[in-house]
Amino acid sequence: MEISIIQALLIFVVAFIAGIDQFSFLESLYQPIVLGPAIGAILGNFELGIVVGGAYQLVQIGSMPIGGAQPPNAIMGTIMTAVFAVSMNLEPTADGVGLAVGLAIPFAVFGQYAVTLTFTIMSGLMAKADKAAEEADPKGIAMVNYIEMCILGVLFGALAVAGVYGGKLLGGTLRDFSFQFSWVMAGLDAAGGAMKFVGFAILMKVMMSGEMWGFLLAGFVMANICQNIPAISGATLLMCAFVGLAVALYDYQTQSKIKASAGSFVGGESDGI
Repeated sequence: MEISIIQALLIFVVAFIAGIDQFSFLESLYQPIVLGPAIGAILGNFELGIVVGGAYQLVQIGSMPIGGAQPPNAIMGTIMTAVFAVSMNLEPTADGVGLAVGLAIPFAVFGQYAVTLTFTIMSGLMAKADKAAEEADPKGIAMVNYIEMCILGVLFGALAVAGVYGGKLLGGTLRDFSFQFSWVMAGLDAAGGAMKFVGFAILMKVMMSGEMWGFLLAGFVMANICQNIPAISGATLLMCAFVGLAVALYDYQTQSKIKASAGSFVGGESDGI
């Protein structure tokens, strides 16, 4: 896979914007499900980019910072997963991308180092923002924020371009390595595949409450039934999503009616209200 100057510049721009978006824009442009297709299109394999984005989104979905502990960065992880998947000519399937996910995790850690470095630099500039606030100088406060955005964006852009060129060279070596030591690659593939389930399990541990288990079990049964009916197996995920949306809308409407009737003396004492 040859990386042209135009491709490198486009990747720099995308990483620059995504790096800022994760803390400032908050438009979810940095999410793997959005970033993966963009990088895939730049590298010339949009389909693989979609699969990469979906696979890494599952890895990242349950990751969240807790105190000083920061999870691997989603931006660099997604970019490098796409680079490894394209450079190694992996199949556009979840199983095929699992190997690339495992290889990309160290780069995702480097991405988090860029965030930590930016925060460290900016900690010394916060005094200027405080002083600008005391002097009622909104331009001074805005300038501090613009400096932070530029530092973070440039760091992510530089890391992404360096990772792309390094991944291109490393991809061929890893492809040859995979033929000689297939058991190592099989282990990385298994680890990358397992990380998706770990990420989702972490999310469930945070979000799941006792009243939600019924919906989980119902969704599990529905997914298995649909998956084993050839005529509709290809749309299993979409069908489950629509059923979940219907349940959510019904619950929202029910809760809205309850809140609207609260204090309106509807129902009387016999209803327990």
